[in-house]
Amino acid sequence: MIRKSAVLCAAAAWAAAASMSAHAAVALPAYNIDTSQITVSGLSSGGFMANQLGYAYSATFKGVGVFAGGPYMCAGHSNYTACMYNATVSASMLSTMQADLNNWSGTSIDNKSNVAAQKIYMFVGSSDYTVGPNPMNAARTQYTNNGVPAANLEFVQRASTAHVFPTDFDSTGNNSCSSSASPYISNCGYDGAKAALTKFYGMLAARNNTPAAANYIEFNQSAFTSNPGMAATGWLYVPASCASGTQCKLHVALHGCQQNVATIGDKFVKNTGYTRWADTNNIVVLFPQTKVDSTSRATSASGSLANPNGCWDWIGWYGSNFAQKAGTQQAAIKAMVDRLASGAGSGGGGGGGGGTLAAPTNVATSNATASSMSIGWSAVGGAASYNVYRNSSKVNASAVTATSYSDTGLAASTTYSWTVRAVDGGGAEGAVSSPASGTTLAGSTPATCFTASNYAHTTAGRAYQSGGYALANGSNQNMGLWNVFVTTTLKQTAPNHYVIGTCP
Repeated sequence: MIRKSAVLCAAAAWAAAASMSAHAAVALPAYNIDTSQITVSGLSSGGFMANQLGYAYSATFKGVGVFAGGPYMCAGHSNYTACMYNATVSASMLSTMQADLNNWSGTSIDNKSNVAAQKIYMFVGSSDYTVGPNPMNAARTQYTNNGVPAANLEFVQRASTAHVFPTDFDSTGNNSCSSSASPYISNCGYDGAKAALTKFYGMLAARNNTPAAANYIEFNQSAFTSNPGMAATGWLYVPASCASGTQCKLHVALHGCQQNVATIGDKFVKNTGYTRWADTNNIVVLFPQTKVDSTSRATSASGSLANPNGCWDWIGWYGSNFAQKAGTQQAAIKAMVDRLASGAGSGGGGGGGGGTLAAPTNVATSNATASSMSIGWSAVGGAASYNVYRNSSKVNASAVTATSYSDTGLAASTTYSWTVRAVDGGGAEGAVSSPASGTTLAGSTPATCFTASNYAHTTAGRAYQSGGYALANGSNQNMGLWNVFVTTTLKQTAPNHYVIGTCP
């Protein structure tokens, strides 16, 4: 998951990546998507991310597949090592995570009541010592605690299986099923992609073992995010039927650490089996991509760490809101889903509108202040009004009839992303625009820092105690043990909001 000593052959990795890039990246297309059939799955850090997306956007994702992942917000409160390496996740830890779900429900995340209706597929190997059965069992308990009935939850634990994505066919470069090694894809005599997709969509038509090369599309991922942990391009598999206008399902498949295209080439995209089943079952598959980020960054509860293996953010590298809708990687993936599900005919819930209006163009930001941003766009023919979305969440309470909008209540020195949809006279939204990002100005009041023992921080009201640890108010960052011996510097960035750090 977050291994420090991965040794990769640079030339081989470059050649593998180059084989996936025969054509220039294109703008992410829009298709006719049944928005009641949008699902997500992932392995390892991708499994943690799939879990996060499922909770944060529970109104969108109707099925969640976790291959060797763990419970929601585990590393938001504990060092990441307490959430993997087959560590036992205690009932007290789960209770702390549940408090986040309860407190954020309907605001920072979609209403948690949606989770009870999701279909959940879980897979772990008995010989997986990277994540392991214990964190997976904790994730299963968390789903059960949030109302997922037994009939909707499938939990598979396979003997003699390590930390791998399981298939039932051989592919060049695969590692042994009993070995946790690159590319972490193995013929284990078990078709994981089929099992997950069957759980979500029911009985499947026979797979096509030779999907057409032309159906793989490299798209411009940077249009959706400038996150330093995400690559400039992502990948998409579109069956010919979906490209021709048939209403299709949408599945998001998330690779694990050391599994992006830059590291292992097309192996996760082509050798996991997702596209073989997608081709004959009208399923568009989105493969978002991470990239290596060697900059050491403060995390929620694991200290300062780099991301040298291109993992998805499940520990807070890119903000304490990493598991919420506003989390930068989460919001980027949701924006990609919304774009894909914005084609003519899309509908059914979750991701896109059912209207036929074109996407607004020339969306741009301007007039930034410390707490507001102006968003403008070109008019769309036939539009009665417009809706504005910040980080994939609608921000206008009433219809916007002009071609500009002032978004207020923003945090200082923060980068946001906005998209716009036109709305016809019947209230149906059209296609989503390309995103426009903007950064608010710094606040007029400089940050103030406080250095004290963790006990003193809690008595002063800058932090609170939970499970024997001190957590910063506002950011909920884990400061370490709650006692008079551990000293931490907290920086106040807003009223009653503190982060671990120092002042200039």
